[in-house]
Amino acid sequence: MAIRSALFAGTAALLMLSSSLALAFEPSGKVDCLAPADPGGGWDFTCRSVGDALQKLGLVPRGVQTTNMAGAGGGVAYAHTVSKRSTDDQLLVAASTATTTRLAQKQFRNLTVDQVNWVGTVGADYGIIGVAKDSKYKDLPSLLNALKGHPRAVKFAGGSAKGGWDHLKVLMAARAAGVGKLPKIPYLYYNNGGEALIQVIGGHVDAFTGDIIEAKGFVESGDLRVLAVFSKERLPGDLSSIPTAREQGLDVIAPNWRGFYTPKDIPDDAKQYWRQAIDKLYASDDWKQVMKSNGLMPFHMSGDEFDAFVHQQVKDIADLSTEIGLIK
Repeated sequence: MAIRSALFAGTAALLMLSSSLALAFEPSGKVDCLAPADPGGGWDFTCRSVGDALQKLGLVPRGVQTTNMAGAGGGVAYAHTVSKRSTDDQLLVAASTATTTRLAQKQFRNLTVDQVNWVGTVGADYGIIGVAKDSKYKDLPSLLNALKGHPRAVKFAGGSAKGGWDHLKVLMAARAAGVGKLPKIPYLYYNNGGEALIQVIGGHVDAFTGDIIEAKGFVESGDLRVLAVFSKERLPGDLSSIPTAREQGLDVIAPNWRGFYTPKDIPDDAKQYWRQAIDKLYASDDWKQVMKSNGLMPFHMSGDEFDAFVHQQVKDIADLSTEIGLIK
């Protein structure tokens, strides 16, 4: 009798497990990926390339449709997700370090980092500081030491506005090196990284702050000497000769990551599905080829780890932005 009861209990448990798996979330129609900018930019690339890969891997049954929703540096798409589609489990939204920077600097009005679900990342473009090939600065510490007591001794050029990610990378490195009076460090911003690079290579500005992908051609030609890359470890392949800031005693990590968030109020099984889908995509040979073809560097987090990373990045950027007077 006891054996029959045990068998019955075991069978019931298996049936319940089978039922729960059958009811687990899977996308049922065409998935919508919001790119918070016009076609052609980084967020647009993220949606379209990831959408194609998800379909090839069989993780979405009817493909992914990219919808461009430009405005407020990503704020329009963020507000739309929070207010209009908070329960839409068929929605992915492209994000990057630009998203966390604007959240930290309160550029999305009253919206906060906790109002969406942070899914995961699919790669990154790491920050660098570089100088012209004949510059007197041979490493990052020597350049930053020049700022101690003389914060205007080195001029930096970048492709983002004052307070943007290129500017913040300089300030993060300077603060880690113990440089004071951070707001006094000269930062000149141009329309894009290419213009900033030309100013540095031409000898008009002392140092470049930007990302490795936009500078790669100048590195390969020998016109730009990269003093440090802000990654945990040295980059792969031809870029492996570039030292990290960490190697030089400065614990600064500055990835311009590419990834996604989803609406906050979707079911837990949908959240788990999208996190696992991004994990599978990142591990696939198809995605490795996309990264190689487009210059994306290794950088992957998902789930709770990514959520904690985003919250810490927002806090760090907010603290730094307050310190230099960008926000109160």
